Amino acid sequence: MRPLIALLAEINDERYSGVQQAYVHAIEASGGTPMLIPYLDEIQSLEKAVAACDGFLFTGGADIAPSRYGEAAKEYCGEIRHWRDELEFRVFELAFKTNKPILAICRGLQLINVALGGTLYQDIPCEIGSAIIHRQKTQGQDYAHSVAVVAKTPLSSLAQTENFLVNSLHHQAIKSLGRGLCTMATADDGIIEAVYHSED
Repeated sequence: MRPLIALLAEINDERYSGVQQAYVHAIEASGGTPMLIPYLDEIQSLEKAVAACDGFLFTGGADIAPSRYGEAAKEYCGEIRHWRDELEFRVFELAFKTNKPILAICRGLQLINVALGGTLYQDIPCEIGSAIIHRQKTQGQDYAHSVAVVAKTPLSSLAQTENFLVNSLHHQAIKSLGRGLCTMATADDGIIEAVYHSED
């Protein structure tokens, strides 16, 4: 039986949910069945949705509200989707307790870091001034920069290489790691590009 994978997608100010087809295709191509979790008002409905799923994919998208990690939004902070923040922090809290697999991409990675008590750079160019382009202007499938893989991490065993090229579409990044999170890949400027949880 194909595992049912919860797909956390964009939610706008009217609580309309939408998802890029690339995420849907990737789950299907990997042998899973994607299930979009929309904004749900009732916690009981959300608990049932989380219980029904075998894994969770937190996707890319708008910035996370800086208030979630104890900061005021600076002028260079991007668009914030409060309804999406509310839903995804609730889903992560429920999903994390189940020990079911969680994969987080871009915003998803940042959300999990914040949910576990970490912080973010609100804008890499303004707060770090890196020469590396983390928010590329070219197509998403193009390579932007290389990452260095930390040895003896889950990613090192999957990638079987010390360095590889990635696309890059984020302007925010992890500043301090959340509880239990460990770095498993960085860009040449030290920006954390991948993490895993030490207990799972």
